[in-house]
Amino acid sequence: MTRRIVTFVGAVLATYVVAAVLASNSVISNVIAMGLPVDFGKRLEVIGHDILGMTTSYLPLIAVALLLAFFVAGLLVRNRPTLRIAIYVLAGSIAVVCIHVGLKMAFDITPVAAARTTVGLSLQAMAGAFGGYLFARFATQ
Repeated sequence: MTRRIVTFVGAVLATYVVAAVLASNSVISNVIAMGLPVDFGKRLEVIGHDILGMTTSYLPLIAVALLLAFFVAGLLVRNRPTLRIAIYVLAGSIAVVCIHVGLKMAFDITPVAAARTTVGLSLQAMAGAFGGYLFARFATQ
């Protein structure tokens, strides 16, 4: 049980950090596309600021979404244990997409600007998939 909790917390943190880094780089790419220079130091500063700045909003959303998704995935894995990794990867991906789509539908907001585009939303989904992979790989059955 302790291993599952530690693995879950690790998967949540990994998902969050990857999602925040991808979101930051998406915004930085838009700034560069406008013709403004962004050096490596500024890029790291922005990424660090975003990782710390979104801990009170985006991190809890990811934690709740992954908790629900991994619970459902765990039920599905009981019937299809050979698909364990695929099920958790898909669950993590869907969880993150549901955050963005759900908030957009319910409140007409997008919590992460990068998720307003298909590519940005896909990258956020990949962050969720990464967290799902980590959970499937390191949690005991």
